[in-house]
Amino acid sequence: MPQNKRTATGVLGGLAGLVGLSAIAGILVTATVTPAIAVSGYAASSALDSFEAMPSWLQIDPLMLPTELYRKDSSGNDILMAEFYDQNRIPVTFDQVNPAMLDAIVSSEDKNFFTHGGVDLLGTVKALLDNSSSGSNRGGSSITQQYVKNVLQQNCESKAKSQDEVEDCYTTTTVSKGSEGYQRKLQEMRYAIQLEKEYSKQDILIGYLNITNFGGTVYGIGAAAERYFSVSAADLTIAQAATIAGMVKEPNALRIDLPGGTSTDKDGNPVNGEADGYANTLERRNYVLGRMYEDGKITKAEYEEAKATPIEPHISERTQGCQTATGAEFFCEYVRSILLDDPAFGEDDDARLLNLRRGGMKIYTTLDADLQWAANSAISIVPARVDYMNLGSSGIQVEVGTGRILSMVQNRPYSIEDSDVNGATTQVNYNVRAANGGGGGHSAGSTYKVFSLINWLEQGHSVNESINGRIGTKKVITCGTSTESVRLSNDGTGVGNFENNAGYTGTIYNFTRDSLNSGFMAMAEKISVCSTNQVAMKLGVMRGDGTALDQDNYPYNVLGDQAVAPLDMAEAYASIAANGILCQPKSIDKALNSEGEDITPTTTCERVMSESVASTAAYTLQGVMSGTASGARIGDGVPVFGKTGIHEYFHTWMDGSSSKVTTVVWVGNVEGQALLNEYYENGWVLSRIRNSIWPAMQGAANSKYGGDAFPDPDPALTKSVLTDLPSVIGMTVDQAKTTLETAGFSVTVGDAVDGVEAAGTVIAQDPSAGKAAAGTTVTISPSNGSGVTVPAVSGKPNQAASTLRNAGFSSVTTSCTQSDSASDDGDVTGTSPAAGTVVSRTTQITVNYLAKTCRG
Repeated sequence: MPQNKRTATGVLGGLAGLVGLSAIAGILVTATVTPAIAVSGYAASSALDSFEAMPSWLQIDPLMLPTELYRKDSSGNDILMAEFYDQNRIPVTFDQVNPAMLDAIVSSEDKNFFTHGGVDLLGTVKALLDNSSSGSNRGGSSITQQYVKNVLQQNCESKAKSQDEVEDCYTTTTVSKGSEGYQRKLQEMRYAIQLEKEYSKQDILIGYLNITNFGGTVYGIGAAAERYFSVSAADLTIAQAATIAGMVKEPNALRIDLPGGTSTDKDGNPVNGEADGYANTLERRNYVLGRMYEDGKITKAEYEEAKATPIEPHISERTQGCQTATGAEFFCEYVRSILLDDPAFGEDDDARLLNLRRGGMKIYTTLDADLQWAANSAISIVPARVDYMNLGSSGIQVEVGTGRILSMVQNRPYSIEDSDVNGATTQVNYNVRAANGGGGGHSAGSTYKVFSLINWLEQGHSVNESINGRIGTKKVITCGTSTESVRLSNDGTGVGNFENNAGYTGTIYNFTRDSLNSGFMAMAEKISVCSTNQVAMKLGVMRGDGTALDQDNYPYNVLGDQAVAPLDMAEAYASIAANGILCQPKSIDKALNSEGEDITPTTTCERVMSESVASTAAYTLQGVMSGTASGARIGDGVPVFGKTGIHEYFHTWMDGSSSKVTTVVWVGNVEGQALLNEYYENGWVLSRIRNSIWPAMQGAANSKYGGDAFPDPDPALTKSVLTDLPSVIGMTVDQAKTTLETAGFSVTVGDAVDGVEAAGTVIAQDPSAGKAAAGTTVTISPSNGSGVTVPAVSGKPNQAASTLRNAGFSSVTTSCTQSDSASDDGDVTGTSPAAGTVVSRTTQITVNYLAKTCRG
């Protein structure tokens, strides 16, 4: 912006310009402003017609005003959190300005303001004559004309998309040269005259004081008083008012917020700074004071006192941007990203940017001060920076059923400037997607298993259905009919289970409670990876870079290897707590434009899963609080559910919710692959430090919002499922185990029993083949290979005993039963064990017979 005042007139000397337009100006102004003066002749009449044909109605667009972001304090009062502006302006009413300021601007800029009709004829003609003869850029404009210039420039600048366009606006409305300059002056007069017919003098004067520039980005008397003297416009002293009034002549040259001076002399010494007492501004101020005294606006004593007062600035910084949102800077930046993206705030990117910086919006956000401060305290257990890794941590809370973001924190403080990758501050918001200022998200680990759980339920499976969740090779369905074999192991050759759990045949409820990798891979043998990824997207989760989760559908997607944003995960978990209703993230409760009209963006809530699926998922996740999430229990009596997650010890998560508020916590590598289980901070191993943060944040939410019991699960989705139990008789022990485990049963191998079959052959199972609950333990009994079948014997007892001995039985006895109808030497009736029974050769065989007389 040039140093001279904004309303300066462009010049072009020369007799032709003077005789032409300046003469017309004199005639037209005389005819229009002072019609009592006679105007005659064809030239005057023609000129008058041309002047009257000019546009007279001036469109006064809304002032360019700062956009203000607010949050509630603990008492529910709106607190200014941040501002964004191109022009630092604080609009005031006429009654909010000290009369001394009004007198100062009128005396110095337009002493006839209250008597002329919009144009100071003598001043204008004199300026035109002086400009023509001397080449000066003296304005000679009335306050009304200056107001017109400022309005035209403001209207233009409000649509400018670059600094070049802003400069073009200045040139077009202020410093046009030659005949164009005179034409602009005539048009300015025409507007000014009409403006005086439509508005009162007070309206015009306060309009001018609110719009004009006072140096740099300071616009309007309200901002100028605050900026230069840290007072309101109503509290300005006479000396201060004169100082500010003097600035309008050359705002950037006469500003007093640059102690080092606004320029330098030919020797390089600072000019108009602290060293010379702001000499140029002082001279101009004293000129204003002199004009005020001459006009009778101040007494001689007031004049002398003010003139003797040195210029002593008391600069007040009106910092803009999210650095002013102390403790909530990243939330502020998230809101700013919404203001720059949502169509509610403009039809395109340029319009939204201009609206943010010039539109004067008032944005009332969703931030809960109590939860935000509690979250900041909780997250502080994770250092902002450590030497051994690029350590990050974040926490976010959303309201169930509305999507309102209640808190957003992270361990590393906010910076408005780029910093080192592992610097003490950052611009990157760890909670959100890249499009909203995030860094691309973090691998979700086992918290992603919730989408397999929901997918399982939506496909009609029960959480009490049992499948083989043991370590081993799984034939995972990637998408459609495509499959991929995945080997799970705890020996380092493949992905295993947490703490080397070998896995088990069990229910999905237990798999979720124990976060069993092999169990969820077994589920993927029945439900595809792509359908699970699509469930996640249906619940509002995308990759941190905004791309789709179902692009690749690798088997390990099931275990949460893809990077996602914590905010997405929070809204997904909140949809479970809301009984299946997903709400878009909401950071703005109310938005008003500069006219006070409601422009709040619409966020939607929609059902994304049935109530039966949501309630059963919540029921299952409540079980996790007695499993892998037992370390995060709160103990305040408010029902909560949750899910833990660790991705290869690079990242750790805790996602959970009450029926009112959802909390998601992440700790991990911002970049790199340092192992969290190898480092400790504040008494916590980093892989478990989530168990300090999450209970503190969720506990604060429970204390303020409470929470209700979750709905009961659906009986159809929690029923025990019977499945076919195959017969394994005749199989080897290994074959039998594989067959039973593949079918979803647990196996116990009993002691070997007597059998004629080869040793190791299964000759008994309990329970036997048929229908049984999946996961039932089946006991199998192998043959020892030494069994003998008891032969059938008859005839006389001695003959039968001999036959048995000859068959290899070493212990044979007889048992007599007396019967009158029997023969004297007896008749064999059978054996014990009975014929056909397989026994050991050492088993005692008893021959049973009837005899008329039994002899000892």
